[in-house]
Amino acid sequence: MDLALDLLPYQSLLQVKVVEQQKKVFDPIRKKYYVWQPEEIVRQLLVHYLINEVGYNKNRIHLERGIKVNGRAKRCDIIIYDGETKPYFLIECKAPKIKLTQKVLDQIAIYNMGFQVPYLLVSNGRQSYCCAIDYQEKTYTFLENLPSPK
Repeated sequence: MDLALDLLPYQSLLQVKVVEQQKKVFDPIRKKYYVWQPEEIVRQLLVHYLINEVGYNKNRIHLERGIKVNGRAKRCDIIIYDGETKPYFLIECKAPKIKLTQKVLDQIAIYNMGFQVPYLLVSNGRQSYCCAIDYQEKTYTFLENLPSPK
């Protein structure tokens, strides 16, 4: 079930500058400017949405966290921790031109093997899918809304 996340209103919150003819966007979590890339813009818009619309505490949001998957170094786009500092919500961002296929869902599922979070989200800014994981039943359910902060 495709979520209707309206990220466009958050474009006005993006801080942009040009450095040596290269456009960059400010990341309020890592407090640094990053190269303006389609996936980075989706990530930054989602961060603003999660904080301003859903109410997540920005101190519990971590971006581009390094993880090991089958012995290989990977990076997880967004991890949100709960009040007990346990991983709670894992998010994979893609550029708007990337279709959200089973391969993308498999990617986040593999990343989640080390975390075992209750919620997963994949988004390309145009389409978004969020699911709740039931580890006992080994099932997942697509959600109509993002989970509330915990």
